[in-house]
Amino acid sequence: MRKGRWTLLIGLFLLVSAMVGLEATLSHSDEKPNSGLVAGQQRIFLYTAKRLGIPILKASIKIENGSSEKGKPLYQIHANIESLDYLKLLFRMHNQFVSTVDAETCSPIRYVKEIDQQGLLIERKRYLQTLFFDHPNKKVVVEKTGIPERQEYPLLSETVDPLSLFAKYYLKEGIHPGQSIPISIFDGIKIRQMVFHSKKGKLKTQLYGEVEAVCLESATSFSSFNEREGMIRIWYTADGKKIPVLIELDLPIGDVIFELKSIEEG
Repeated sequence: MRKGRWTLLIGLFLLVSAMVGLEATLSHSDEKPNSGLVAGQQRIFLYTAKRLGIPILKASIKIENGSSEKGKPLYQIHANIESLDYLKLLFRMHNQFVSTVDAETCSPIRYVKEIDQQGLLIERKRYLQTLFFDHPNKKVVVEKTGIPERQEYPLLSETVDPLSLFAKYYLKEGIHPGQSIPISIFDGIKIRQMVFHSKKGKLKTQLYGEVEAVCLESATSFSSFNEREGMIRIWYTADGKKIPVLIELDLPIGDVIFELKSIEEG
């Protein structure tokens, strides 16, 4: 049971980290979202995750502008999750994710998961999985180490991988407080249907102190806890920068908080 709980916490971050792109485009006006990311530039959001106030993971989301394939400009979005050194006896983790998207539409082209984790509290896993989004034929083709045959899944309209969702809403789409946002995500395991609702409030942050913020929140059930429900909340600063400062998970076993520690530009 303990392994299942820790695996759930980790898996949830893979989903929720992608939502950072959603809150980064929320706006109180009709102004178009502007990431300020020019060709050849990258931006990195660095987070620390805490459980009962104790740091357990470090994580990052990086978006790059400048790659291309067959003359078509692309964005690449990277997410990395690592266990902290003092906890590596209990669980060691170095998981990496890369989404490649069309720069014009932010439609997903390819999603790569490289999972490397083991320890006393989590199941040992080491594999590479690649999702190829075949939009003309409306299917997703999945390759995974250890499985000789490719698997195919129907590609429903508006279905994205977690990190292409980041690109779509961070770079292209604008949404406003008071909206309901349905989301369909395929991460190579299952299609997840969620609806996020936005609201306004004040938030104390370690990096900026107290800020005006907008929160996106959604209820969701957890299969590891007999479909008991919890909440996901994502907070961003309600200014022109719209910085994603906090992600909260209210789980049946307690809260997990991902707090923004710094932002790097390159």
